[in-house]
Parts: sequence; structure tokens; C-alpha cells
Amino acid sequence: MVKPIPYGRQNISEADIQSVVDVLRSDFLTQGPVVPAFEQAVVKHCGATHGVAVNSATSALHIACLALGLGPGDWLWTTPITFVASANCGLYCGAQVDFIDIDARTYNLCPLALEAKLVEADKQGRLPKVLVAVHLCGQPCDMAAIHVLSQKYGFKIIEDASHAIGGKYKNEFIGNCRYSDITVFSFHPVKIITTAEGGMAVTNDPNLAHSMNLLRSHGITRDETHMTHPADGPWYYQQITLGFNYRMTELQAALGISQMQRLDAFVTQRHALAKRYDELLSDLPLVTPWQHPDSYSGLHLYVIRVRLDQTKQTHRQIFEGLREQGIGVNVHYIPVHTQPYYAQMGFTMGDYPQAELYYAQAISLPMFQDLTHAQQDHVVAALRKELTA
Repeated sequence: MVKPIPYGRQNISEADIQSVVDVLRSDFLTQGPVVPAFEQAVVKHCGATHGVAVNSATSALHIACLALGLGPGDWLWTTPITFVASANCGLYCGAQVDFIDIDARTYNLCPLALEAKLVEADKQGRLPKVLVAVHLCGQPCDMAAIHVLSQKYGFKIIEDASHAIGGKYKNEFIGNCRYSDITVFSFHPVKIITTAEGGMAVTNDPNLAHSMNLLRSHGITRDETHMTHPADGPWYYQQITLGFNYRMTELQAALGISQMQRLDAFVTQRHALAKRYDELLSDLPLVTPWQHPDSYSGLHLYVIRVRLDQTKQTHRQIFEGLREQGIGVNVHYIPVHTQPYYAQMGFTMGDYPQAELYYAQAISLPMFQDLTHAQQDHVVAALRKELTA
């Protein structure tokens, strides 16, 4: 029997393991020198100024929203084709959430749909305070167009680049925040690099960085320049805002530093695998991922869309058939507005037609840097079998 092939998997080297062991033998397991070193490695790579490492990308989204002043009475907009965290971060802040339909080719939020919605929201006095632009599968949104709209309508931008570290937009690494206020990365094990669990928010704004630093660690500071009155002694600290325990450990950061050294190689290998998929799947009744010429995707995911009018099988039958053949396919994602929690807010099927059509056709094939050609051939053969049944 063929060993099951997951849709994503971490690559852990002996150097990665040794980096974690070294921390275990050190004086600090948390709040030591390694987390700041990891932050510097990431900001140096992407061209930002400040990095704030946290225990998950969800935590990074939360503190990013808070740092931007999102709160009750405000609106956060995002795409329905994303993991729920991209929308939930607005609810955590007491804000209301709304969505913009996707572009039919990139599967990211559509700038034209965004502009149309902004025009109507402006008339109603319901403009968003924050837009979360999700770089689905690792392909960046049309950030230049979104940035122009943000200047006209006065909203802040968070790039949810959980899928996208190592990718580029207009030949510059994602995360430089040229077109956004804050960019968020994820280091979950199925992502491009991993810290086991973990995330980071990067920004060029020192005030946002200071705010997020406070928020990730209980709102506490030991810096007298930020205290309301002089310190009582060298032991002294003050809580100056309500924060959280969202800190990253030294162990996670050590793994992240080691992984960063292979980031470019990981993304290059993913591109080689995607190109091979494109070639092997070219004669089948499906749509392979389209890449915008301004984009160099991180290729966290390789999503196909099945042309259901050209096969006798249903979406579910194809999915289950692949799973039965040991292919760990997945669907990214179920449109957020169709989740029961969001349906209670008044969202319903039919609200975002492109997102719903995408969901009805999408299947994520295995994509990770250690995927072998033999495994890839097995995936393609299994898919061919299901599509031609």
C-alpha cells in the first residue's frame, strides 16, 4: 500500500533540531535573546523595520487590529475565502465584519468589488476602519490598487501573508509594508517555514510596533520613558494597557531562525513542483492556479478547480476518491460567511457568488518541499482516475 501523502508537511533538518537543543541547554527558554534575533531575521528578509513575534498568526492579527485602533462601532472587511481567523480578529476587538467577493482568477479579494462596495459604504457612513487583505495560497493581492483605495477612503491595511513568506509582489519581498500598515506571517507546521506554532507582525511604523509589543505581553513595560511615573526600583514594571500572553518561546524562535536560512530554497522547490503539476494536469478537465505577472507566490497551496460540467463525478466524490487512494487533499477554504456563527449575523449563501463558486470546485493538492516526483505522479494518476471515472 502507498504511504498516505499529506497536503502539507514541515521539513525539519538536523540543523533545525540542533538549534532547538542549543536553546534547551541555554539559560533562557522564553523571553531571552533568540526571539529578537528571529524578528530581525524576518524583517531583514522582507525589508520591514520592526517585527513582533507571537505564538500564532491569529494572535498577530488580533494585536495588529488593536494597534490600529479597531474597536466597537468600527468595521473590518476581508475576503470570504480565508481561514476564519482573518475575520475573527475583528470580532475579538468588538468590531463588525463584512466581506468582499474574490477575483475569479487569483482567488484573492477583488479590487473592483472592493471599490464598488466602498462607494456604497461611503454613502451609508459605514466605511471600514481596517481591511485584511489575504494573500491566498501565497499569491499577493493587488496591493497597489488596494492602497490607492485606502488613501481615498481612509482605511488601514493589514496584509494577512500567512501563506506568503518568501513570495514577492512587484519584485519586492512580501512583508515590506510598502502598501500596508502591518503584515502578518504564520509559521504553522504546514506553512512554508515553521516554528511549530507561531506568527509575526511586521511594520515600518515604530508606534505600531511599540503598541504590539505591549499587547503581546500583558500590556507591561519596564521602559521608564513609557511609564506614568518614575520606577520604584530596578524590579519595577507597569501595566499601561490591557494586553495578552501571546509571547513566542525561545525554542520556537530558534527553529524559525534555522528555517529562515532555507526559505528561498523552499519557495524555489515549491515553484518547481507547481510547474510540474501544471504540465502533468494540462489535459484534465480542471483549472490550474493562475499567477499574476506582478506576483511571485510563496506557493503555500496548490489549488485546482474542477470543471464539474466536464466530469461525471461530483466535487465530493472526487475529493473522497482521492482520500481513499491515500491522497491527503483538502479544501481551502469554506467561505467564512457560510459558517453558522456568521450566518447568525445575517450572512447567507448567494452573498458572494465568486467565492461560493470557487468553494464548489476547489481542491488543494499536496504541496510541500519534500514532495517527490513519484508522489506527485501518484497524485496525478489518482486525480486522473477520479476525473475520468
